[in-house]
Parts: sequence; structure tokens; C-alpha cells
Amino acid sequence: MLLEIIATTADEAVTAALHGADRVELISAFDQGGLTPHEAVTIPVIDALKRLEQSDDASVSKIIPVHAMVRPHSKSFVYDKADLNVMTAQIKRMRLLGIHAFVLGTLWPNGMIDTDSLERLLEAAGDRPVTFHRAFDKAADQEAALSTLTRYPQIKWVLTSGGKPSAPQAVDQISRLIELSKGHAVTIMPGSGLTISSLPAFVHATGARAVHLGTGVRTGGIDAPIDGALVRQARLSLDLFQ
Repeated sequence: MLLEIIATTADEAVTAALHGADRVELISAFDQGGLTPHEAVTIPVIDALKRLEQSDDASVSKIIPVHAMVRPHSKSFVYDKADLNVMTAQIKRMRLLGIHAFVLGTLWPNGMIDTDSLERLLEAAGDRPVTFHRAFDKAADQEAALSTLTRYPQIKWVLTSGGKPSAPQAVDQISRLIELSKGHAVTIMPGSGLTISSLPAFVHATGARAVHLGTGVRTGGIDAPIDGALVRQARLSLDLFQ
């Protein structure tokens, strides 16, 4: 069962890794839903996790991948030529820095997946896997959007709250998307509004095999640091479904 934790600093990434996260999603501007992380943060995150992986700490016995958000602004998920130039440059630079995977999403104004822009970003990502982020929750038709995304083997995960403000409000829709994803290379990863207390019942109801937590592992909202004890509780809850 995959546990992804949002991190905004090197300290947060290390806390997540030490307490059971399988990977971190690195972002800036948490209050805007996440934007591309700054290089001044990205480099320390990668370096800190490498040091942790090479240490003798028995609690970390694997590589902790860093999945970086690629989102130049929070105005919408509709991107013009200038936006795409920025995004492709960001992807290429972060590849050089050692980022393991990318988190991105593109839409047309009508809510359909902008496959032209998506393909350009996937090409820039090269051999790195991709999560299609919560642009998916603005799609006009989520089932049609999922069908489109399954055509791209590079897209390994779809992050979604089922089109609702929070994932626990969309149990039926997320269950449906998980069912539709079976037989494809993509994994539905619910996120938004999941808490430690709601996690077991949610996973049981939906059959989710990956979850994404942000505020759920922070005591005090998005401005609070990650609470390692909450990450550990999430890990223990998910391990029951292995």
C-alpha cells in the first residue's frame, strides 16, 4: 500500500521518510494547491534523502523517491505557450537535479484533457514516471478523462478527490474509478481531506492501493510542519491492508 506525503522542505521530507512514507510529493505554495518547488528547496530535499538512504538508520531501508509538482501558477490548469515553455524548462532542470518523477496535469477550457500539452510535458519528462494531478477533478467527464490517460504508459498514477472537495465525500466515484483502472498501468491515488481517523474505513470502502496525505499528517493546517507520529499512524493503518 503506497503512502505519499506532501513535503515543502528538506526537514519535512526526512520526517516523512523516517516515519513510513513511501515517497514524497515536493511542492511550493501549499496554500495555492501546490506549485513547482524552488530549486533552492529541491536540492536540499534530494541531498537530505540521499544522506538518509546511505545512513545506518534501520527505519529507512529503501530509496524514497521525490515526485515534484510542475505547475507554474494556480490560475487554472489551462496552459498557454509561455506556460508550457516554463514547465518544460522546469522539468528538464529538475531531471538534472535528480527528481525521480513529476506531478502535472493539463486541460482544455472545456474540461477535456489537453493531450497536445500533455504529450509535450511527457516528452520533456523522458524516462521519469508521471502522476496526473488534481486537474483531473476539474475534468468535464472523469471516466472519459481516465480513458484518455490510460493511453499513456508513462502516467502511472492519477491523484483525485473524485471531483469533490475531499476524497471521503466521493467514496462511490473513487471506487468506480479504481474499478475502471483495473487492467491498466495507472493507479488511482485518492487525496484531499483524508485524515488518520478516516483512512481505514475509506480504504476498506474504495479498495484504494495508494493514498496521498497533506494536511492529514499536520497538526494545525498547511502552515504546520509534518507530524511524524501522524505519518506513522497512517503507515500502520495502511499496513493492515497489505
